[in-house]
Amino acid sequence: MYRFSSYKEQYRQNLRLALPVVLTQLGQILTQFADNLMVGRYGGDDPLPLAAVSFGGTVFFILFIASIGIALGMTPLVGELYAQKKREKSAILLQNGILFYGLLGVAMAAVQYALIPFMYHLGQPVEVVDAAIPYYKMLIWSMPAVMLFFAFKQFLEGVGNTHAEMYATIIANVANVIFNWFFIYGHWGMPEMGARGAGLGTLLARVMAMLLIIGYFCSRSRYRSYFGWFSRRNFSLRTIGQLFHMGGPISLQMFLEASAFVGTSIMMGWFGAGAKTTISANQIAMTIGNCAFMIVMSIGAATTIRVSHCYGARNIGELSLAAKASYHLVLAWNAFAALVFISLRHFIPTLFTTNAEVIAIASQLLAFAALYQLSDGVQNVSVGILRGIQDVKIIMPIALVSYWLLNLPVGYLLGFSLGMGPSGLYVGFSFGLSMAAVLMILRIRRSVRRLHAAKEYAAE
Repeated sequence: MYRFSSYKEQYRQNLRLALPVVLTQLGQILTQFADNLMVGRYGGDDPLPLAAVSFGGTVFFILFIASIGIALGMTPLVGELYAQKKREKSAILLQNGILFYGLLGVAMAAVQYALIPFMYHLGQPVEVVDAAIPYYKMLIWSMPAVMLFFAFKQFLEGVGNTHAEMYATIIANVANVIFNWFFIYGHWGMPEMGARGAGLGTLLARVMAMLLIIGYFCSRSRYRSYFGWFSRRNFSLRTIGQLFHMGGPISLQMFLEASAFVGTSIMMGWFGAGAKTTISANQIAMTIGNCAFMIVMSIGAATTIRVSHCYGARNIGELSLAAKASYHLVLAWNAFAALVFISLRHFIPTLFTTNAEVIAIASQLLAFAALYQLSDGVQNVSVGILRGIQDVKIIMPIALVSYWLLNLPVGYLLGFSLGMGPSGLYVGFSFGLSMAAVLMILRIRRSVRRLHAAKEYAAE
């Protein structure tokens, strides 16, 4: 039976970690939100600028999120070492992480640049692709800065500090809005750059965030002291392999999940003459959905930190309570988000555009987005738990089945073959996310039973 008193302390500790991450994640998504809102207003009744930002951001996002997934592997490794007070080993992870993630950012930027000609073969209107490429290029240049930001961010999360990333992200995203005002509209003597100006603002904001979090790290003696263990002999392919071993499955899971959303966004451009309208409407619904999802990601990130600390201390009872408390929090949030999506579905799109057709389609999509909120929350927290106990290999095959073998085919069947249109593509999310949630819960139950058995065996 549920008792609030049993979980009160767990809620407090989870929220203490999650709330700064909430602001950080909201800051990340507000970059996209600001780009879409300001570009949409810039375009007025013309959906082309917003469609261009939507398509450019969609193509960029899939490798972007895969790269971030690799960086997320640092947090559970550092979290376990932090609980065991092994600071030198943590420093070695940081040193190799800075090198590995920095080079990964450069490599991913090169790959993304090479994909530019491929953008014309995704079935989108040519004018949308032409307008998207300048915005897309600006995002590409931000990749090295993003990855260095995440190297320090994930290390700090591992040692339980979620405030530094919050401060850096809030400042950078306020700056992003100001940069957008300058470069999208051409204020204060700046050139009027439209969608390309939104990309430039994002690039500058991401460089600023990187500099701020590195500056924070260097200014605090308790973190600066980790540099004392840095040395050339600590650069190690084995340590980089350890980071990749943990981050690789996380990256693949995030890639597969993101590809379902990216694939759906690309299919929005297959609706013939109305493609620009459906692309724009989808971008509005996705932007609002991502805002809600950032809260979910924050709870998932806090769950990883709590669970990794409990795992490092081999406190399995506390681990189970912390995990259950995260489920309670995310279900409460997603129920609220679904209610907002449904009740404000006709109002929210008017913030982005004055095009009546775009508003009508976006309103329908928001109603269908409400359907998958609960399963999306459960599967994300489940991923956070599996990361925390370092049981990450299983999440990739679960994601493959859920998103590629179920989500995308069902969405295509409903959207095109059965004539449901854009709404049918969104129904596919409900199938894929629900399957992922069920399979991951089953895996967690099995893994936690094994941890309990291992602890009892060690005690004998």
